[in-house]
Amino acid sequence: MRRRALWLALGANAIFLVVEVVAARAFDSLALLADAAHMGSDVAALGIALVAQRLIERPATARHSYGLQRADVLAAQLNGFGLVAVTGWIFYEAWGRLQDPVDVAGGGLLAVALMGLVVNGVSAWVLHRARGNSLNMQGAFSHMVADAASSVGAVLAGVAVLLWSATWADAAMSIVIGGLVLWSAWRLLRDATQVLQEGTPRGLDATEVEEALAAQDDVELVHHLHLWNLASDTPALSGHVVLRGGMSLHDAQERANQLKTMLAERFAIDHATLELECHPCGPVVTGPIVRHGRTN
Repeated sequence: MRRRALWLALGANAIFLVVEVVAARAFDSLALLADAAHMGSDVAALGIALVAQRLIERPATARHSYGLQRADVLAAQLNGFGLVAVTGWIFYEAWGRLQDPVDVAGGGLLAVALMGLVVNGVSAWVLHRARGNSLNMQGAFSHMVADAASSVGAVLAGVAVLLWSATWADAAMSIVIGGLVLWSAWRLLRDATQVLQEGTPRGLDATEVEEALAAQDDVELVHHLHLWNLASDTPALSGHVVLRGGMSLHDAQERANQLKTMLAERFAIDHATLELECHPCGPVVTGPIVRHGRTN
């Protein structure tokens, strides 16, 4: 489903990119040219997302025991840096036009901007339905949303030129569009970096998870708890669990399976590794939870 959504969005945007570049040159509109540049980055971003999605679906190997699940995070970072580069170009061109305004064909700008709004809106809707919690799909979706917003800006610029001959609105709206693009890039880079830094997954509270484990029957203590993401939508956990009483190995394993089921049902953590102990394995860390070698 995700690959199909990406292909649909890629095809629609690639076709309209050609239309928008030709129209931007014909009507001498920076807003359209900025939108076309953004759409060009969208086409590249969607291509990257498709490659990443294909890599994610590859099975694990001896060399990559988790498969290539973080390909989506790397793709999201690449898309984020691409958005930053596009924003820099938009700001540079807009500043030049504010200093030296040019005539803009408002009617043509408005017509093409409306077409772009439809293409981007439909593409964003398709990707939204298929994105789930994948940062790769979130990156593609963010591109579409930012492009839809830039199309709205181009529409407003076209209206301003038509009604009030405000040719400066074309360049001014390009700066607004650039700001929206930069905000999308910041959020994407922030989330991707969080995964690569193996931070606690968004939406999960490590203290709450620890307390839920400690509250289960036969659990005396939980320590050395770690939470991170294998991929953007695949949370993982490891921790040490001290069990009460002298359980047999069979009973301890059954109890661990029950704890893992609880983690999956309550917190959607399907990748959990629990080290079972009959007493703490060393000095017990109390207070703040230790996650991946640092105290928070």
